[in-house]
Amino acid sequence: MTQTQTGAATRLIKKYPNRRLYDTQTSTYITLADVKQLVLASENFQVVDAKSGEDLTRSILLQIILEEEGGGVPMFSSNMLAQIIRFYGNAMQGIMGSYLEKNIQAFMEIQERMAEQSKGLYGSQFGPEAWTQFMNGQTPMMQNMMNSYIEQSKNLFVQMQDKMQDQTRSMFSNFPFPGNTPNNRK
Repeated sequence: MTQTQTGAATRLIKKYPNRRLYDTQTSTYITLADVKQLVLASENFQVVDAKSGEDLTRSILLQIILEEEGGGVPMFSSNMLAQIIRFYGNAMQGIMGSYLEKNIQAFMEIQERMAEQSKGLYGSQFGPEAWTQFMNGQTPMMQNMMNSYIEQSKNLFVQMQDKMQDQTRSMFSNFPFPGNTPNNRK
C-alpha cells in the first residue's frame, strides 16, 4: 500500500498480462465489478501494470464507465460524447477537463446538502427507496435548477474568455504583428 497526499492508505491493485486484477490488500483476484464497489465505497486505490508498474487506474475507470454506459440507461448521449472527443487536441482540452471535474464536484456537494437537509426534515427513516421516489418527483424542478446553473456557468465562461482576449490584446498591442496597426487596437 502507498500513502496519498491526505495520508490515507491507497489500496494497490495489480493488473497482470492475462488481464486479471489482483488486490494486494486482500490477496485475491478481483473483477471490474469489485473495483466499481471500491469506487462506490470511496476507497483510495491505484491499479498498476504488474510488469511495468505503469499506472492503469484511469484506464480501468474508463472500462467501468464503458460497461455502465453499455447496460441500462446511459448517462452520456452520443452528441455529448462527440463533443467531448472534439476537445481532445484542442487548446481548451485542459480547461475542459478541469471545468467538468469542478462541475461534477459542485453537483455532488449539492446532492450531499440535499441528503443532509432531508435527514433533518424526515429523520433517519428517509431511506434510499424514499429518496429515489422523492427525487423522481423533483425531476422537473431539478432540471430547471440545472439548466439555470449551466446557463450561469456558460455566461461566466464567456466573460472569462472575453477578459482573456482583452488581456491578450493589451499585452501584445505594442508588438508589430501583421494587421496590428494603431487603428486596429482597442
